[in-house]
Amino acid sequence: MPNNIHRIIANSSIFQPPISEISGQDGQSDRQCHGFVYDAFLLVPALLFVVYMAVNAKKNFEKLRNRRSYVMISYYALLWLASGLNLAWCSLQSLQCATGKEVAWNLLSLLTISALLCLEISLVGFLLQESYASGLEALARTFTISGIIVGLDMLLKAIYIFGFGVPLFSNDVGTTHRTKWGLWIIHKLLLTAAYGFILFVHFSKWREKLPPRPAFYNYVAIMFAVNAIALFACGFSAIGIGFGIWLYNLTVICYHSLYLPFLYVTFLADFFQEEDFLLDNAYYSEMRDAGFFDADWD
Repeated sequence: MPNNIHRIIANSSIFQPPISEISGQDGQSDRQCHGFVYDAFLLVPALLFVVYMAVNAKKNFEKLRNRRSYVMISYYALLWLASGLNLAWCSLQSLQCATGKEVAWNLLSLLTISALLCLEISLVGFLLQESYASGLEALARTFTISGIIVGLDMLLKAIYIFGFGVPLFSNDVGTTHRTKWGLWIIHKLLLTAAYGFILFVHFSKWREKLPPRPAFYNYVAIMFAVNAIALFACGFSAIGIGFGIWLYNLTVICYHSLYLPFLYVTFLADFFQEEDFLLDNAYYSEMRDAGFFDADWD
């Protein structure tokens, strides 16, 4: 029975890494990509989310114009940028397997991952600010720091991809490329450690140093779990365990199809659903503009 289960997982067309090749009419060979089901799981949620944002764009832009919140305008623009790149990435999966399209695929992947990472880092960094009275200053400081981090991350990835030829965003290398999986292990380890540290402080005696927002810590807990699973998947893949590839592909699907809708529902939806009113206290006014109200907030 265990051997049968392992055989089913290994032969799954949904999460199996592409390894076969098909000869094209032009004499070039195109590697066979993931199956239709894998691409559908990526594309459909990403497309539906962009359609949802487009349908509500006029109402949301009007509310942003009336509120004049630089915080929300910045994050809403970044969300649109990340959503557009993510939709393009999910739609053009065939590029990673087509001969001669490696540069285009690597550039698209690098820009998409960097936009999502910038959204992750800047959001967490802004929410951890001690004071919201000077939200614009905190936002500028947060974007500066996150921009430096993401820029260095992009530079490092670009050096390994275009300088050393590491197929960081190609799945056709299977479990044989230790450098690729080593880089992803470092990437996932840093994210897991960051989210884990926030959770540690939240459940320790120093929790009063963190902002009291239950929705934020639920978000951090989920992101910690996802990155921890991805970390183990990369570790398994690096030592040649086929289940690691399957698990890694599953985390890729979850991240690219569900992360942006999850972020929008958790932090931004309340802002666009509120009635227009002004709060006397500047602290709560900035909190409202950031869109992080929670029903359980004391």
